[in-house]
Amino acid sequence: MSDFAELNLEGKSYKLPIIVGTEEEKAIDISSLRAETGYVTLDSGYKNTGATTSAITFLDGEKGILSYRGYPIEQLAEKSNFIEVAYLLIYGSLPTADELDQFNNRIKRHTLVNEDMRKILDGFPSAAHPMGILSALVSSLTAFYPESVNPNQTTDEVDRTIVRLLAKLSTIAAWSYRNSVGHPVIYPKNRLDYCSNFLNMMFAFPTEEYQINPVVVDALNKLLILHADHEQNCSTSTVRLVGSANASLYSSVSAGISALWGPLHGGANQAVIEMLEQIKADGGDSKKFIAKAKDKNDPFRLMGFGHRVYKNFDPRAKIIKKTADDVLGALGIKDPILGIAKELEEAALTDQYFIDRKLYPNVDFYSGIIYRAIGIPTNMFTVMFALGRLPGWIAQWKEMREQKEPIGRPRQIYVGATERNYVPINER
Repeated sequence: MSDFAELNLEGKSYKLPIIVGTEEEKAIDISSLRAETGYVTLDSGYKNTGATTSAITFLDGEKGILSYRGYPIEQLAEKSNFIEVAYLLIYGSLPTADELDQFNNRIKRHTLVNEDMRKILDGFPSAAHPMGILSALVSSLTAFYPESVNPNQTTDEVDRTIVRLLAKLSTIAAWSYRNSVGHPVIYPKNRLDYCSNFLNMMFAFPTEEYQINPVVVDALNKLLILHADHEQNCSTSTVRLVGSANASLYSSVSAGISALWGPLHGGANQAVIEMLEQIKADGGDSKKFIAKAKDKNDPFRLMGFGHRVYKNFDPRAKIIKKTADDVLGALGIKDPILGIAKELEEAALTDQYFIDRKLYPNVDFYSGIIYRAIGIPTNMFTVMFALGRLPGWIAQWKEMREQKEPIGRPRQIYVGATERNYVPINER
């Protein structure tokens, strides 16, 4: 294959370098296109544009492959835990036992948040959405740690900021939930592991610890791992774009949280539960709604099936399907909503209509079921997504910074009015 592509424009020929990634992904480098030709490319939504080179996550939607730093997601979900995967994403390699122990201990030393943040939290009404609280409190960390806004932080200073954010987001996330239900906050208990500590802050009574179920803790670890990074999606690209202006990690991640809050991005698992509630309210006949989904003239759509990126079975869904079964079995959940979900799943896996269109249940379908089973309300689903995605956001922000990438500045094709002369208001 040639190492360049040839572009012919207005009688002139231009050579554009071809970049090949380590997994044989191919790209045409148009970095010099505008300078050499006066043209820009138009790619609404950046669906065909590589905004960066990255060594963090590889995704092949056609083959159903997802890997972090070269490690298949299947192996990490089975053998690792969330904090180990966070270390892998952020620092590039799996930690040794000593490195993981030190990393865990550093996180535990920073789980408390400044008491003045309670005053900010108390200012939110109980009706405030937890994602709004999460974004605001993460952004406010720049006020408590003003050194974080310095774009010339040393490596050690950046590392301290990273650890602080990993530690404090779980506390802030749990507190955003407690605020939404009008309950007093629960402080972290650092003798617990990361996921157990989070569950305790979510569900404990002020004088009584949450009863830790190892099946639930394992499920939460897997869910967070599966959501930890997913290449250059909307929120991750937002983090990198904001960070390219030399914005702090806290500000960049706060922006990513806001992007994730959009229902087209992070709200899919919530939409699954809302769909199941709709079917239940209608009488619970899943076959009726399967028929509606097949009817091209019916606006009803099955949520949690198929994926924009994966044209095969979402590899994360294969992993979490068994976990969903384990959680429901361990908790003895008898919920008609979950019964409807199992009927829809069975139809999607055996009905030729869904098989032909590759509309398999995706990770959002199963994650919504698990979150509901362990008592996490739907308005917290996107917060859980953010908690899992945090290591990926951090890794992407850190990589962008270390690669000294330029400030993001997309171009546009102007289609507005041509030059007009100003008309005084009394003559209009």
